[in-house]
Amino acid sequence: MIFEKLQGLIAAPFTPMDNNGAINLTIIPDYYRFLKHNKITGAFICGSTGEGVSMSTDEKKQIAKVWADCTNDDPDFKVMLFLGGTSITDCKELALYAKQIGLYAISFTAPFYFKPANVDMLAKACAEIAAVVPDMPFYYYHIPVLTGVGLAMYDLLQAVDGKIENFAGVKYTHEDFMDFLSCMNFKDGKYDMLWGRDENMLSALVLGTKGAVGSTFNYAAPLYYDMIDAFENNNLKKANSLQQQSIDIIRLLGKYGGIATGKAYMKVVGIDCGEFRLPVKNMDSNQFEHFKSDVAALDFNTFKSNAPH
Repeated sequence: MIFEKLQGLIAAPFTPMDNNGAINLTIIPDYYRFLKHNKITGAFICGSTGEGVSMSTDEKKQIAKVWADCTNDDPDFKVMLFLGGTSITDCKELALYAKQIGLYAISFTAPFYFKPANVDMLAKACAEIAAVVPDMPFYYYHIPVLTGVGLAMYDLLQAVDGKIENFAGVKYTHEDFMDFLSCMNFKDGKYDMLWGRDENMLSALVLGTKGAVGSTFNYAAPLYYDMIDAFENNNLKKANSLQQQSIDIIRLLGKYGGIATGKAYMKVVGIDCGEFRLPVKNMDSNQFEHFKSDVAALDFNTFKSNAPH
């Protein structure tokens, strides 16, 4: 089975929450239009950035349905639903639902409580879920910093090749460039390798990646497209400088407590997604004022994503 390889910037959207921490579906249509305006080519929903592991199966279905309703008439915008990683039963239920509502693809990560003992066990888990939607692209989500499962993706490709016909590729959120390049070259580039580390995307461009999934694409897409253009035009000095600006943006996430800082960036660009759910720490109002000052010092307005006029 041959699937098209995804290209461009695919955002990992934040899940909008209201003041009580409930999902806020009303924001999603405008969120989609915002991403389209900034040339985003797809959305990886309910992933790490989207707090999928903090939501119920029913909540993920509600979110997926709204994204499907927004995008099903847009063949140039691909939506991939992250199913989860701990309950294979829930993952299969969500996979069937994603197919029912017309989403483009599904994704699954390694079980991170009862971890797979080896790559063969991981491949079996992938196969069981992929089999319920055999004509839908299935992507493995490799993020060992969160799952604690650091198996080589080259080994996984070897284990699934010829056995999972709808295995389309890997969302690769790790820094092992040797493994990543080996995956890109596997069977003459058979599988779609999507880069997932925004802060070293330039290095992945050097290796030939054409598609990337990231959280900072939500609010700084123009910076990354400028970096891609600079790289493709062999202006490596400019590309280097833009990657450093990306790193400076991401450093503020660490300064202000981690992943929830991304929702603060979204407030700066005009989309209020509320706060992250427990146990993630959110910044208070005083910290947010300091954060805005730090963001302004980055000259953020020159490369931030902008709302449609």
